[in-house]
Amino acid sequence: MPLSFSLVTTWTPAADGEPLGYGIELTNTGDEPVSDFQLGFSGPARVDPHATLENGRLIKRLSNHTLIAPPEGFVLQPGQTWTSIARGLSYGLRHWSDGANTGYVVLKDGSTVSLPTAPTKGKGHNSPLLKGTVKFPIPAKAPVPVSIIPWPKSVATTGARTAPPGLDLKPEGTDAGRAAAAFAALVDDLFAVEGLVRPASEAGLPVAIRYQDGLAAEAYEVAFADDSVVVSATTRQGMFYGLVTLGQILRGARQYPQTFIFPTGGTITDEPGFTYRGCHLDVARQFYSGAEVSRLLKLMAWNKLNKFHWHLSEDEAWRVEIDAYPQLTEIGAWRGHGKALPPLLGSGPQPTGGYYSKNVIRQIVALADTLAITVIPEIDMPGHFYAALQALPHLRDPAETGEYQSVQGFPNNSLNPAYEPVYEFVQTVVDEVLELFPAGIFHVGADEVPLAAWSGSPLALDMIEKLAGPQMRKKHEAQFNQLGNHDGADEIEGSPTALIQAAFIRRVHDYISSKGAITGGWEEAAHGDAVDKDKSFVIGWRNVEINAALAERGFDIVVSPGQRYYLDMANGVAWAEPGAGWAGWSGPQETYEFEARTGFSENGLEHLLGVQACIWSESMTDRAIFDRLVFPRLSAIAEAGWTLPERKSWDRFKALVGTMPIMYGNWSAE
Repeated sequence: MPLSFSLVTTWTPAADGEPLGYGIELTNTGDEPVSDFQLGFSGPARVDPHATLENGRLIKRLSNHTLIAPPEGFVLQPGQTWTSIARGLSYGLRHWSDGANTGYVVLKDGSTVSLPTAPTKGKGHNSPLLKGTVKFPIPAKAPVPVSIIPWPKSVATTGARTAPPGLDLKPEGTDAGRAAAAFAALVDDLFAVEGLVRPASEAGLPVAIRYQDGLAAEAYEVAFADDSVVVSATTRQGMFYGLVTLGQILRGARQYPQTFIFPTGGTITDEPGFTYRGCHLDVARQFYSGAEVSRLLKLMAWNKLNKFHWHLSEDEAWRVEIDAYPQLTEIGAWRGHGKALPPLLGSGPQPTGGYYSKNVIRQIVALADTLAITVIPEIDMPGHFYAALQALPHLRDPAETGEYQSVQGFPNNSLNPAYEPVYEFVQTVVDEVLELFPAGIFHVGADEVPLAAWSGSPLALDMIEKLAGPQMRKKHEAQFNQLGNHDGADEIEGSPTALIQAAFIRRVHDYISSKGAITGGWEEAAHGDAVDKDKSFVIGWRNVEINAALAERGFDIVVSPGQRYYLDMANGVAWAEPGAGWAGWSGPQETYEFEARTGFSENGLEHLLGVQACIWSESMTDRAIFDRLVFPRLSAIAEAGWTLPERKSWDRFKALVGTMPIMYGNWSAE
């Protein structure tokens, strides 16, 4: 019988003077004793490098990857369980999905055995663990007669008829033809067997799609008659959105005829409240296939979201093909035991990962264009660069000594602004990425550079002295001594790290601008006014207040506070809910009712571009967790981006949102 094991993890919060404990229990389920082995595991929780490990030895720790071993000479007999307890975590557990979700045993010959891994057991928590989207049942009587999300600016429809079997699209002109083709392909993909678009021979209702002068860029009108509909707009995007609204009305009336109607008269007049209505996807922590990314784009289009922020690089992986540096994907796109990147966030010992070829990227960008979506690539720099630096170690300052840790537990993870070869690399990457993404926007990240970054680099210390004098140099040299190699804090504006990061961002921004492109960044890109305000935008994420503050300074701002719009945050405080909790929690109603405009002055509102949902993927190894965290909150943020505050209604939204499609599964029966 081959060797076999099982892994159970437990979490005991600190209470009544007792220290917290992260329990690791390995059981030998085979029939042979095992010795001289190691146990690897990963998940969002992070054991601190200086944690106390009871009944075990810490062999290696990189962020959330931990490799431990039992005491010397220990033999794990058949049927026996070895239990070790870690006391000291740099990221503790708040929800069941925070614990280890993969594990493996390394045998003394170097071979590995993958382990079945049960969800972490929280002390005192016995409720069923939650997965899949929360159910929002369709009521027998809804607050409104038609099903539309996001809710339009004006709905003045009359009459009702039996819902037609489908829509017979009759475009007039090139833009109308493109909008009709995109809509037909969209509904065929999302609702393949429903036949929403069909010819007159199959009883399709005639729908004229035509140009109307004078409407805003994404505005549209839908006019109903007894035996036809007219969709009018000035742009292709507006025509497409009008068809999406019509498709939602038809689906609601067909699926729930007791609740929703299909009008026979009147008009819907609509346009968005914000020009930027975004969704971000982190494809580095977990890899999503090209088909999955395409599916998300289609769901975005059905929600009238128009900006896709594609987070393509991270400490954990690099996901975009760069011809000049094939090592980025040969090495940086894959994790596994013995590789430059170990198993992380639920990836096992086998090689795991992937990347997007240039051909796939072009296909996705082309699809997005048909769906009225702009794709914004992000290559996060100078921080969050561990995977790329593992692939291209020559980008490190060879004279740098010591080690600093990022807040996520990655050592020496940042491009060095004082090391000149870095800029040739960055410029090459910018060139290749901009060629793939014709919108002319390059997001540089700029977030979460460790406070002690480059404190052991003579080049960086010289740069700090040149920028701010010898006292600032001494302050930065002291950072490493203060922080040691514990998981570190982020840089703060005015710190030595921020000074040289701003110089780096300024140089990269100037290069992006020279290519005729706009620079995007997280809020830290504004530190030191490193980007020109007329050639950039920033995304506020740490708290709600930072958004208005940056707008007052003249930065164009996209609102995405972690407390409300980070969709990796759990839906509630309960252990049974999956997701993260460092920014708190936000249920569907809390997310829906958040108003991005609050706290902005009239001057600040001129710089408020819009809102963005952020899908961070640390806990989304299980795609049922993805569905629970993203839906219906993605639709809630879509309505916040489109519908004016006075037109929003939680009661209406929760009555309609059950008609919206989701990513992987169906609305759960919970």
